[in-house]
Amino acid sequence: MKPRSARKKFRVRMGVGTNKEVFPMSRYEKAILVGVDGSDAAYKAVWWAANYAHHAGLTLHIVSAYTLPSYSSVSFDNTFTAPGDDAASRRDAQEILSRAKAIATKQGVEVTTLIVTGEPSAVFIELSRNYNLVVIGNRGKGGLAERLLGTTSSSLPAYAYCPIVVVPYTDDEGNKVHLNNQITHVVVNSDESKWGVKALEIAAEFAHSWGARLQVISAVPMLGSLSDEDMQSVKDSYTDDLHARLAPLRAKYPQLDVEEQVAVGASVDALEAALSDNDIVVVGSRGRGGLTGLLFGSVSQSLLQHSDKPVYVVPRRYVLAEENEMHDEPLTDIGGVESVQVEQAEVSELESLERTIDPRR
Repeated sequence: MKPRSARKKFRVRMGVGTNKEVFPMSRYEKAILVGVDGSDAAYKAVWWAANYAHHAGLTLHIVSAYTLPSYSSVSFDNTFTAPGDDAASRRDAQEILSRAKAIATKQGVEVTTLIVTGEPSAVFIELSRNYNLVVIGNRGKGGLAERLLGTTSSSLPAYAYCPIVVVPYTDDEGNKVHLNNQITHVVVNSDESKWGVKALEIAAEFAHSWGARLQVISAVPMLGSLSDEDMQSVKDSYTDDLHARLAPLRAKYPQLDVEEQVAVGASVDALEAALSDNDIVVVGSRGRGGLTGLLFGSVSQSLLQHSDKPVYVVPRRYVLAEENEMHDEPLTDIGGVESVQVEQAEVSELESLERTIDPRR
């Protein structure tokens, strides 16, 4: 991904009526953001994000998000009470960050910890303006995963301003998945759309950075009314188009090991069939409501729900921003984001946590 051009410093709200600068934007350009909520799925996402940050020479920003207590009437004399305890929620967030920080720093990455108060899906979408990559965990019931992945209308992968990696915790049978430290095989779905082209470019760059093999799948729709000869002609046309899309990438990365596959049928079926031989899958997302939202759900959303490998989603907003060179637009203040200092968890607690999120470790 291209580094983003200089923008105004990111200003975040640290308290009522006060704005303080946390970091200049140049710090965010080389950082990954990962969200945690105390679930094992989120801690596994931290491990993956830290592993990649260490490989790529990036820093890691870890965010714990919680919603401020709401106020409701409890009597007839117009008095109000808070059903939740903000101080307790804050302490919980700091404890979560201390565990996440221990997981990340063990891999030798520079870590910044943040607390976010507010609706997670809205805040994370805004924060995605300031990063090159956001990582979140999946397979959680409730909590952050459900808030960010639960519906198309609030889906972070659909509406983010930067690419999103969704890290699985378990497979469909509930078994914890093991993720390798090294990425050796990458698979990507590519078509002639701007989303498919951008996903292919990012997958090639990602695979090249790891020295990994890149498997590129182009899916041909089922056309039952065609004869075998005509169907072969259609497949040949798709093959020629795929060669043309790959030509500039082969020139850019001459050492990249590329496998081309033209598959008949749905893209999601071909991708799911290839997952067992790959470490990560890259897909583009149109990410809008209505019919386009349903199209998003048929491929990207299906993979997010069922993949036992990380899913690297290239959102529509990111593609459009790249296309229109809009990355230098100034940002408005984002409320409810605070940089905090936390002590990392004890070694004994870290070892227990690592065994919990991945029995092989």
